[in-house]
Amino acid sequence: MIKVSVLIPTFRRPDSFLRAVRSAFAQRGIASFEIIAIDNSPEGSALSTFRRLEAEASVPFRWAHEPKPGVAQARNAALKLARGEFVAWLDDDEEASPDWLSSLIGVRRKTGAQSVFGPVLARAHQDTINAEFYEQLYTRSGPREDGACEAYGIGNSLQPRAMFDALHPFDARSDQRGGEDDALFASWADAGATFAWASNAKVIEHLGAERTHLAYGLKRAFAYGQGPCELAWSARNMPALARHMCIGAAQAIVFGAASVVVAAGSTSRALTLLDRAARGAGKVFWFWEQRFYGQALTRQPA
Repeated sequence: MIKVSVLIPTFRRPDSFLRAVRSAFAQRGIASFEIIAIDNSPEGSALSTFRRLEAEASVPFRWAHEPKPGVAQARNAALKLARGEFVAWLDDDEEASPDWLSSLIGVRRKTGAQSVFGPVLARAHQDTINAEFYEQLYTRSGPREDGACEAYGIGNSLQPRAMFDALHPFDARSDQRGGEDDALFASWADAGATFAWASNAKVIEHLGAERTHLAYGLKRAFAYGQGPCELAWSARNMPALARHMCIGAAQAIVFGAASVVVAAGSTSRALTLLDRAARGAGKVFWFWEQRFYGQALTRQPA
């Protein structure tokens, strides 16, 4: 029986995808796992790479082409191919440490949590201007020790495959904007699911040039800020929505003004404050949809 299916959707990142898959091949301390790859580009740009990897794979490697671009489409397609008792998610710009899978499984065994998450350490190219800001923006930190936690994003996480019992567990309405994992995990939490943190299940997230521009970084920060309000609206929790919006307005004003004041003395500090201001603005304008995936990606060169 296959213990874990490692699911890696990809969209036009051939070199980065190869690095992610090969880091999965190199896992140790776990006897039985498979790798599932999904090419979500309309033109099937990764299919030749998939065929090449079949020849070098040291574990079962299976793949499919999902030509309709969208983050939920890709994740749902990956789940259809998975045969493992558990599924682990690795993004195509992530590189797993050798003990990644065994650490996730170990914490799952120890805690019984329905979903286990690990740290994501963002790394920008050495020539990136303000690299520290972007690495801080995209890094996912958590508790220093293993144990219970709140839900995080699905990249670098593990769940029992049986938890995804719906025909299309990820909502296609999130194809363009993302957040498909937040909505699913929120529904699990409402049903009593528990979440845990595996401090040694580390992955490195390699930041491409397209993600280390200030406009894109602030757009991401804005979208991060929208999350709590979107969930409150989905639950029709109007008091929580109003509270988040008020907090966001204060954050946008205070941190925005502070970023202007400190900009002359410290660009790095100013950017950190601007990030917080953007997150606050996202809470206020939570209804302004931001698009990062699906059709938004197809506009980039193939």
